Amino acid sequence: MDRIAVLIPCYNEGLTIRKVVTDMKKALPEAVIYVYDNNSTDNTAAEALAAGAVLRKEYSQGKGNVVRRMFREIDAQCYLMTDGDDTYPAESAREMCSLVLEKQADMVVGDRLSSTYFQENKRPFHNTGNSLVRATIDHLFQSDIKDIMTGYRAFSYHFVKTFPVLSRGFEIETEMTIHAVDKNMRTENVVVQYRDRPKGSESKLNTVPDGMKVLHTILRLYRDYRPVRFFCTIALILVILGLILFIPVLQEYFRTGLVPRFPTLIVSCFIFLCAILCVFTGFILNMIYTVKRQEFEIDLQNTERHYKQLLKEQQEGNPSHE
Repeated sequence: MDRIAVLIPCYNEGLTIRKVVTDMKKALPEAVIYVYDNNSTDNTAAEALAAGAVLRKEYSQGKGNVVRRMFREIDAQCYLMTDGDDTYPAESAREMCSLVLEKQADMVVGDRLSSTYFQENKRPFHNTGNSLVRATIDHLFQSDIKDIMTGYRAFSYHFVKTFPVLSRGFEIETEMTIHAVDKNMRTENVVVQYRDRPKGSESKLNTVPDGMKVLHTILRLYRDYRPVRFFCTIALILVILGLILFIPVLQEYFRTGLVPRFPTLIVSCFIFLCAILCVFTGFILNMIYTVKRQEFEIDLQNTERHYKQLLKEQQEGNPSHE
């Protein structure tokens, strides 16, 4: 088991990956640095090897797929994940890892938005999107995480081995954040200085398509983790719509004793029925969610026992097993 594992997912970062690896080696000389090449067509792999990194391959395209493999394959007391584009400072790595190793934080977020992100980032829609995502998650999940979309994070062994990676692409950061908030894992924010990509290096993030995927992920996780609120909100909207249709029919009945618009009455009653079904759906799913939370706590205890076993084997000089 590594004490610190630096994880760098890469796709066509040949221009910057050597510097990223070199800087991390200086900041964390005891760390093992893993570069996961995600089907790069440039010299990313050669540059990573030349810098002294451990190179591995992930052939399923997408950052989420890379993170899934990294988390599955590597055992470490602390994981530091960064990007290969040289936008995050290695100088903050020691502080972030210390919060995991010494303060028992489960996830440490490298907060760009509280420092230089809005000045350095040259794509204004990225700035707007980051602010929108942060505001949405803070409101829906009552979180206090300052930067939702940052790729600079440190994790504990317990977080990595209990985090179910479902996303395939850049929405993985959103999924990590909501998982940590929902599972009551201890999170910390460390303000880091962000710098824009060097000239010649291009972002792999497509603002509108990937932004829509992120918002869809937020909505999906809100449905899964807050089913009562989600479905009761839908029920409230349906009740309002049903009342808009039903009240004129009711007024006509009180005035004339007749119901001349039976189709409208039938539709409004059907809408009320859908609202009732939504309420019951929310409560049923909430019961399932509660059971899953209990199962997660048991899994967390099992993970803790496995973690201690790995540490014991390492202290005794035995190779850690898969």
